[in-house]
Amino acid sequence: MTARSHFPVVPIKDVPASVPANGSQKHRPVVLVVDDESAIADTLAEILKLSGYAAIPVYDGEEALETALLMPPELLLTDVMLPGMSGTELAIQVRRIYPDCRVLLFSGHAATGDLMDAAARAGHRFTLLTKPVYPADLLRRISQIFGSESAVSAGRPS
Repeated sequence: MTARSHFPVVPIKDVPASVPANGSQKHRPVVLVVDDESAIADTLAEILKLSGYAAIPVYDGEEALETALLMPPELLLTDVMLPGMSGTELAIQVRRIYPDCRVLLFSGHAATGDLMDAAARAGHRFTLLTKPVYPADLLRRISQIFGSESAVSAGRPS
């Protein structure tokens, strides 16, 4: 008797190449993009891919955790309001597995403040972007996160 396992299917085009298509050896940070609105997750992932990141779109917290176990992210970019597990709960779980993973949350809901406050009371500080997320603002923020390794190692909140 064999047990069947459920693993997320990651399309081969979304798997980061060990060597980018243009042949350069430059590292492409893995970014897990999570939003239950697939158009938002897909669009943000595409923007990040075009900017040199290995971005993977997923559409809920459970799928994000499964994907993170298969491909450890260097950055989790997630909506706060997700069905089932919230983005803050997801961020906390991903950080437990990968303590060095940076986190950027985004939301357009007023109820986000309560979730952020609860996370802060539990000792978790996350950066929040407000929807709509503008590409230039997102790319600037991510560039700051990855461009400042000394700030990360010094315990800067993300």
